[in-house]
Amino acid sequence: MLNIVLFGAPGTGKGTQSELIIKKYGLHHISTGDILRKEIERKSPLGLQAEKHISAGQLVPDELIIDMLADVLNKNTDAKGYIFDGFPRTIPQAKALDKLLGEREIAITAVLSLKVEEKALIQRLLKRGQESGRADDKLEVIENRMKVYREQTDPLRDFYKKNGKLVNIPGDGTVEEVFEEIVVEIDRLPF
Repeated sequence: MLNIVLFGAPGTGKGTQSELIIKKYGLHHISTGDILRKEIERKSPLGLQAEKHISAGQLVPDELIIDMLADVLNKNTDAKGYIFDGFPRTIPQAKALDKLLGEREIAITAVLSLKVEEKALIQRLLKRGQESGRADDKLEVIENRMKVYREQTDPLRDFYKKNGKLVNIPGDGTVEEVFEEIVVEIDRLPF
């Protein structure tokens, strides 16, 4: 079973590459943001709990996100594998994900880390903001997102490197070039 975490700073192209990986390998896409929105919309018990936190301006607790992920995994046991989008973002989340998967006798196969210089990322995001009008693609917001990423998420790189799961992918080429490199690396994996 192929289970991938796609990892990288804002603007590295995770969403675009995720779609291509899903299409080629038939993986089940697990986006924590999508899961939260669906659970809240369904007014499920987990969704109602999450909505309370969000309405109060708080982050949804890791335990609640893990419960939602467990529900998705339980409903999709026939999947060829999974691609995790937006999770984990911290080392405690990574440990919780490992435990959750371990309970199902599966594991993360690899963490594909898209690497792009921060200056280039800022330019990509500013351009995207001009083209799409996305409110979060303004310089002050981008700089804050990068700071949060460096402080909270980037330490996962060492965590997964120590576990032998980290695969660095140069992310500064065209969409096609980056995807070709991803395919080469995925096809080398033992799954």
